Amino acid sequence: MGGRPPDTTDREILGIFSTSDDPVLSTTEVADQLSYSQPGTYSRLAELEEEGLLHSKDIGNAKAWWLTDDGQRFLEDTNANFAADLEG
Repeated sequence: MGGRPPDTTDREILGIFSTSDDPVLSTTEVADQLSYSQPGTYSRLAELEEEGLLHSKDIGNAKAWWLTDDGQRFLEDTNANFAADLEG
């Protein structure tokens, strides 16, 4: 079965981009960090792109992905909410 486990959040997936030394990642690089299949990872990244949280570009036979400004704001907002939940 491909894809991501249902408990993996958008925040976790997008966090890979914000913590990477290279802000542009291939599907394979993301899949390796998540231990998911490439097709499953690709589908999930495509969904995040449709939501405006990632951008992508075809490079040869691969696709490169990076955070959008909205994706960065999403991470900042969810980090703030997470911190507030811990305090409250």
